[in-house]
Amino acid sequence: MTAMGMSLAGAARRGAAFAARLAPGPRRALALLAFWFVIAIVGPLLAPHAPGEIVDRDVFAGFSARHWLGTDYLGRDLGSRLLWAVRYTVLICTLSTLLSCGFGIMLGIAATAMSVWVERVLGRLMDGLLSIPSLLFALLVIAAAGESVPALILTMGVIYMPGSYRTSRALALRIAQADYVMAALARGEGRIFVILREILPNMTGPLLSDIGLRFVYAVLLLSNLSFLGLGVQPPLVDLGSLVRENVLGMVYGAPAVVVPTIVLALLTVGLNFALDRQRP
Repeated sequence: MTAMGMSLAGAARRGAAFAARLAPGPRRALALLAFWFVIAIVGPLLAPHAPGEIVDRDVFAGFSARHWLGTDYLGRDLGSRLLWAVRYTVLICTLSTLLSCGFGIMLGIAATAMSVWVERVLGRLMDGLLSIPSLLFALLVIAAAGESVPALILTMGVIYMPGSYRTSRALALRIAQADYVMAALARGEGRIFVILREILPNMTGPLLSDIGLRFVYAVLLLSNLSFLGLGVQPPLVDLGSLVRENVLGMVYGAPAVVVPTIVLALLTVGLNFALDRQRP
């Protein structure tokens, strides 16, 4: 076996062992996220048509052997556009969630180890961001910075960072009072060691649940922005803009508006159900 093969096998074993230690809720959520991530990566490669290609004169067509999910308001293949919409929705929301939770967790843990004035400044800053409605904040930033994918990712990352900060800070404060943390400090371990080896590993389960919820919030916010015409712009497409551009198909009961709505519901509600009830 090559060195690369051995490293991949080792990474797979470590990932399986990590997943086995998780509670059922985060484990199901990770499995669902992995499924949608695979669809986002592989799906467009299997699309029979380009997302902007007009393939039929019949608009809002129903299911057929030629177009399994019908056509949209311009006669484009809905199945192909749906696969591309899933890619942009999942990837944009994943990147914004990683951005918000990465900085939020880092600042939340750091606030428990720094001086009181640093914690107070961070707390006031995060409370100020939380006081602004998320949709209003996104509308203001996008109107000022322009409608682009990087602006969407950055805006959504800033919006959901305060919630992640408060969650991680509360968890870190509770764990910092545990006996094993006190014992580590008593034997002379440094703060970095205590954070990385004692506090952070014991926050994994709750943090993964919180990350899953942040991802759901990001999907809903992106869909709202796209439905208002301020999200992903043509020729790109996400699930929210796919619903918006085909909204007239509701009159005809066209799959072009029903199918993206169902996929959006499966993505968000599925993760909510996975994270809703956790058994020990």
